[in-house]
Amino acid sequence: MSLIVQKFGGSSVADAESIKRVAKRIVETRKAGNEVVVAVSAMGDTTDELIDLAHEVTPIPDAREMDMLLTTGERISMALLAMAIKSLGHEARSYTGSQAGMITDAQHGAARIVDVTPVRVREALDEGAIAIVAGFQGFNRDSRDITTLGRGGSDTTAVALAAALNADVCEIYTDVDGVFTADPRVVPRAHKIDTITSEEMLELAAAGAKVLYIRAVEYARRHGVTLHVRSSFSPAEGTLVINPTEGEKVEEPIITGVAGDLSEAKITVVGVPDVPGKAAEIFTIVAKTGANIDMIVQNVSAASTGLTDISFTLPKSDGQKVLTTLKAEQPEVGFQSLQYDDQIGKLSVVGAGMRTNAGVSAQLFTSLSDNGINIEMISTSEIRISVVTRADSLAKATQVVHTAFGLDSDGEAKVYAGTGR
Repeated sequence: MSLIVQKFGGSSVADAESIKRVAKRIVETRKAGNEVVVAVSAMGDTTDELIDLAHEVTPIPDAREMDMLLTTGERISMALLAMAIKSLGHEARSYTGSQAGMITDAQHGAARIVDVTPVRVREALDEGAIAIVAGFQGFNRDSRDITTLGRGGSDTTAVALAAALNADVCEIYTDVDGVFTADPRVVPRAHKIDTITSEEMLELAAAGAKVLYIRAVEYARRHGVTLHVRSSFSPAEGTLVINPTEGEKVEEPIITGVAGDLSEAKITVVGVPDVPGKAAEIFTIVAKTGANIDMIVQNVSAASTGLTDISFTLPKSDGQKVLTTLKAEQPEVGFQSLQYDDQIGKLSVVGAGMRTNAGVSAQLFTSLSDNGINIEMISTSEIRISVVTRADSLAKATQVVHTAFGLDSDGEAKVYAGTGR
């Protein structure tokens, strides 16, 4: 008997009919002789609607109360899903994050899992029941408060449960048939990847691929959890995200996938004294805001002035907070001004084969140049190259690069819903 953890996102449980369809799928897995644990998101756009409602009440909602509010979405979907499964003649029990033993730190809105003690989940399985766990939420032992894990938290919930229960596989259900070489909504001729390494998936997730969230991929890689990304609207096999053991040979295409991201903004600190310690000073200030920095570029110092410019990208959601904090420290740091640009797009190509194949950057830059797309920033890792373009050029850039690296399929990918989740 295998133990399978399944995660269903908001688009998969968007309404009553969707919940009944998902319940049938879960029951089929149980009938096949498997133990089944399910992590479920809130229905459809419930979380966003609750956030909007909170902001109608107050412009700055209290973080603790916001977590109390947002976790109601998953409580609704988990209970409805358990009811639907019971109506099909199978025992199902729903659990909140705290009841399922998801222990987190005390950071409201972006809590991190510190321990998982799924005692009640294991008891339910031992008694032949299907366990339904509310995704996205946990519990802090010290404050005894409910917490939320932030965007993508239901993915992380599923992976954490899979690791704690030593599951055979963690199935992440979405509205496409797996991980594609690009977002099929942007590149219709993208094709499904049958197998991808966790290293490549981590880079794609960090680059903006929405099918999996980076924290979930990190957790799976760290704990050796095999992920299976598949569609809740189709019985087709999806994409396996594997953790190759040392020395194990896996096929490594030069480029595995292309990802685009419109969620970032660029801040340029203009006229920074080009002396040791100034960059450290700037990014120490930024770090205090809790913002995550992605790409960083420092211009060559102007010999006549001894000044330089430092540009960096960060989530748009952190942009104004960081601008305000830096502006307050301007007299101390000594820079001249700040520039903010939220009309950028980040394009990334990822592939483990980059390690052993020359010319990837030349091919990338040539394909963009031939199509009149300008590059503003560049960053690289061992298996990834990312560039910043104008936001209105990103879709075209993704399409031409996908074609340039020979990733186009003969037919069009099928998208069953519209959100990627």
